[in-house]
Amino acid sequence: MRYALTNASFYTGSTTLTDHAVLISQGRIEAVLPAAELPAEVPRQDARGLRVAPGLLDLQVYGGGGVLFSTHPTPATLARLEEVFRQQGTTHFVATMPTNAPDLMLQALRAAHAYRSATPGTGLLGVHLEGPFINPAKKGAHQAEFIREPDLAEIERWLAVGPGLLRLVTMAPEVASTAAVARLRAAGVVLSAGHSAATFGEAQRGFRQGFGAATHLFNAMSALTSREPGLVGAVYDDAAAAASIIADGLHCDFAALRISHKLLRERLFLITDAVEESPEGAYRFRRAGNRFVDEQGTLAGSALTMLQAVQNCVLHAGIELSEALRMATLYPARVLGLDHELGRIAPGYQASLSLFDADFRPHGVVLNGELRWTEPGA
Repeated sequence: MRYALTNASFYTGSTTLTDHAVLISQGRIEAVLPAAELPAEVPRQDARGLRVAPGLLDLQVYGGGGVLFSTHPTPATLARLEEVFRQQGTTHFVATMPTNAPDLMLQALRAAHAYRSATPGTGLLGVHLEGPFINPAKKGAHQAEFIREPDLAEIERWLAVGPGLLRLVTMAPEVASTAAVARLRAAGVVLSAGHSAATFGEAQRGFRQGFGAATHLFNAMSALTSREPGLVGAVYDDAAAAASIIADGLHCDFAALRISHKLLRERLFLITDAVEESPEGAYRFRRAGNRFVDEQGTLAGSALTMLQAVQNCVLHAGIELSEALRMATLYPARVLGLDHELGRIAPGYQASLSLFDADFRPHGVVLNGELRWTEPGA
């Protein structure tokens, strides 16, 4: 199918274009050109004057739409999540499993493998294992009974499920063994420092050894203080480490978001850390206003969507819309090494787009070249 998407403000990842069109063919972006230069024979799809950005990409999300992946890691759960995320404007995601029993963490990978094999064109990019090799002192809402030392045999079982399936692993640098880091990096897995009480020196060492990111900046990690800069300070100080952040005003103040963006710029990217209510399993969550807590009342996840995170960056942290969109598209794609495919509206890139209005309500997505409208706010 070949057509042109017209009548929109296009946020391409490098500039903002009006009076332009995006020519889509065979699931790819063929060209971005002035609307007046479109060949007459090309069919048009009216974007209704909306804003159009690359498809939003969430690297840490657990649940939504009544299902929680950490409780029910099945292909059916992933199908439901994908349906919900598309209605929210998110076209790509990494399903996340927190620290859990070995069999359940392995089941998460197997479910993702089965779902991706059976679902051509899925936006599921793989799995993020947040744990189990973390520091109990910074466990947050993770279950202490499942925290364990790095185990190469367990890592090999993860990797055996399928190449490229395990995208990220959150580990505490101070507990991560050199062998575990080396094996995961050799398999192309992104290592993210988190749930960590690392000293500044330990965190620096982790980044030198192969950690490429940090998980939900500020939360469940050693803070920056005058005498011990901790993991937060090491992230700020490193020249290459990226960091995810939950822009809901609860996991961190919007001023902390603004300051972090000033320091990190292209190294700061958005995640939702979204969960769902669940009365069963190891992770039992309930909604408390605009957040989720566990049975002890510990902050356990957000109720964010990616588009709401973008909105919060603009309205509450003073970040330009084009940059906030890059934080939800190009920068997370770069963390996964997929920025040659995702995160831009440019020739050769996947035709996966998000359409939303000036009030940040989602109206539709383009998935693998196919335009799908949704009801505003669905």
